[in-house]
Amino acid sequence: MTATTRMDSMKEKLGLVHVYTGEGKGKTTAAMGLILRASGRGLRVTLLQFMKGRPTGELQALERLEGVQVYRAKEMTKFSFQMTETEKEAVRQRHDALLRDVIGRCRADGTDLLVLDEALGAMATGLLDEGLLLDFLDHRPAHLEVVLTGRNPSPALLERADYVTEMVKRKHPFDKGVPARDGIEK
Repeated sequence: MTATTRMDSMKEKLGLVHVYTGEGKGKTTAAMGLILRASGRGLRVTLLQFMKGRPTGELQALERLEGVQVYRAKEMTKFSFQMTETEKEAVRQRHDALLRDVIGRCRADGTDLLVLDEALGAMATGLLDEGLLLDFLDHRPAHLEVVLTGRNPSPALLERADYVTEMVKRKHPFDKGVPARDGIEK
């Protein structure tokens, strides 16, 4: 079996939707692990992060991986609950436009794995149009594997998922006042 035949065979088995959700730590971390695995197998990977704009350790590592493209929404200066409806609408329009752009790029370049980090939280807080994302999931390329992370997935999104993994927080150092640490939480 040639390398091309092996790759074609591997891509024929792709096309599922993963949801990593819950109150616990590990949603983005699990998605990053899948990116690492996919890149290691020669798959083309696209990561789109919503609601995150600060530098993180995983982004520095992803820049070194072949076949991985990273897109990030503009850093938000307020939490969604602090925003006016006008501010929320402006962020939603930016997020929707970025998602449309990334969807177009994925279709054009034959992306195999698309990770939409914090898409669930963006949708739950009105900062991403759920209809846009659901329509994409319903009409995505057959071989495109999609991962969505964040809290509070809607029933419609859960219905479309093939995998649903919930991270449960039992204890977390943040509850004792320990802030996020470089290399561990960021």
